Parts: sequence; structure tokens; C-alpha cells
Amino acid sequence: MSGVLRIALTGGIGSGKSTVASKFQTLGVPVIDSDVIARSIVKPGEPALKAIVSAFGKDLLTDEGTLDRRRLRNIIFNDLSAKTRLENILHPLIYKEIDEQVSRIHYPYCLIVIPLLVETERTNHFDRILVVDIPEEIQLKRASNRDNDSLKLIEGIIKSQASREQRLKRADDIIDNNLEIEDLNKTIQTLHNKYLKLAEEHKTL
Repeated sequence: MSGVLRIALTGGIGSGKSTVASKFQTLGVPVIDSDVIARSIVKPGEPALKAIVSAFGKDLLTDEGTLDRRRLRNIIFNDLSAKTRLENILHPLIYKEIDEQVSRIHYPYCLIVIPLLVETERTNHFDRILVVDIPEEIQLKRASNRDNDSLKLIEGIIKSQASREQRLKRADDIIDNNLEIEDLNKTIQTLHNKYLKLAEEHKTL
């Protein structure tokens, strides 16, 4: 890869990826969020939404014609083949848009938030992998409180994702998001300085 240094930011549900990304953003780092892209490409009239309806049925549409994301999530987390079908529709479009957004960045490096990076085996699309890590019991509590979902549903989502050990094994850098806010800020500043230096080296490759 050449050009902008691509840092993939990943972690399990409720790990605090958005919080970490926002802190990098305050330092001036461009952040691309794959979840934002995923929502934009399934808006009414978009080809991806038509493909999803074709694959899963019109019951996934709300009365307003938008995608019922909660209903879709319940389907794919109880059916592995459905999950694969959805990924085959969305992932090529998501990564195409990521590439297009990266091509417009004029900064030494960027963060790309990819919740399911390890699960989808797309790690070679990035120069470095940053994992936001917390113990599973804290992850479960935070995700349940944030999304107002049952513990059973959150437990099912966690089990469907890569394990904590699998993510840590693929990590180049790790943020312990169970730190006090001051320590978290220091960790992010240290990584920011490191990435700026790596980006300079990256330019010469």
C-alpha cells in the first residue's frame, strides 16, 4: 500500500471504539467509520437495499421504506448462512467506499473503524491494526446499557464475533479501554505520535 497510512480500529461490541475514534479525531486525525458507510449504502433507493430485500424479503422494510436494522440483526445472528449472504452484499460496497474516502485524505494517516475486521479476514487491507480491548463482562454490561438490549441478545452477538483472544492475536497495537480517562488520553496521544512517525516511514516505501 502507498499514500495515507491506514490504521484499522477494531474491537468487540461495547468496547468503546467510537470513544477512542473521537479522541483521535480531536487530534486532527481523519476517521472513516464503516458503520456510517454501511448505513448510507442501505438508504431507500440504494442498490444494496434492493439486494437485501431481494435476499431476505420485504418484511425487513419499515412502513417508511427504510431498513429495519434491528430485525435484520436478529436474523443474521441466528443464521450463519444469512449472515454470510448479507456480508457478500455489503462488504464489497463498504470497502470500495473506504478506498474512495481514503483517496481524498490529505493527512499522514487515518483511522478506519471496522468492528468485524478479524471476522471478515480483511486485515491485509490495512497497514496496521489497533484493537480496543476490555474484559468481556464489562463489554457485556456497556453494550447492554448503551443499546437497551437484553443481556441474552448481547451475549449472542459477542459469541458471534471473534473472541477477545483472536482480536488480540491480530493486533499491532492495543488500547486497554478499562483505564481511567486520563490514562486513556495519554495512551492515545502516544499512539498518535507513533503513527505520525510510522506514516513518514511509510511514505518512503
